[in-house]
Amino acid sequence: MILKIDYIGHSAFFIHTDVNRGILVDPFITGNPKAIFDFAGKEISEIFVTHGHSDHLGDAIQIARAKQVPIYTVFELANYCAQKGAFATGLNIGGKFDFNWGWVKFLPAFHSNSTPEGGYAGMSSSILFNIGGTKIYHAGDNSLNSEMKLIGDVYKPDIACLPVGSCYTMDVQDAVIAAKWLGVKTVIPMHYNTFDAINVDTNLLFNAFNNENISISILKPGESFEL
Repeated sequence: MILKIDYIGHSAFFIHTDVNRGILVDPFITGNPKAIFDFAGKEISEIFVTHGHSDHLGDAIQIARAKQVPIYTVFELANYCAQKGAFATGLNIGGKFDFNWGWVKFLPAFHSNSTPEGGYAGMSSSILFNIGGTKIYHAGDNSLNSEMKLIGDVYKPDIACLPVGSCYTMDVQDAVIAAKWLGVKTVIPMHYNTFDAINVDTNLLFNAFNNENISISILKPGESFEL
């Protein structure tokens, strides 16, 4: 099977785990001016959320309830989702969970975390996915930090979805360093050009990675990366 990653927009992705089936990550769709995704027409097996901010938790609870699929996120946020009527499983940093398509491991993210109402939502996370042997690192909302060296050394991800918009996360230059530390083959940039505060010139973005001989796949919402 060819690995296919659909970019919904912002930090949201639909990752295919089978021909007609896949997982959702940080499904910020409603209220996202750039999002392109019809969840009603997709067979979704699981939903993963890095943290509770509304541009990441997004439509997770509504989709989980409508599709009768579980949400996997950090423990406190999972409890919040369950209180809202979704089936949710809580993990914590370092926690690993096995699936028929592979496994996920929750890893650190240096970022704040709260529910949409401002309540405590535990630690913010990044997530490492192993899908059929291909490792995809979704950094969540993250700054450049030395944990990425450890992740590269120990887990050796193949693909990294890295925020580049600055203001709330790392910027383009820090993302280049993160990609080097992670040792990935390809970077998919995210968390940029959704709002004015995180606008990035895509030509400068491409050149920053290309100049360091790092493969980058710049996707527009609705486009896909295939490996």
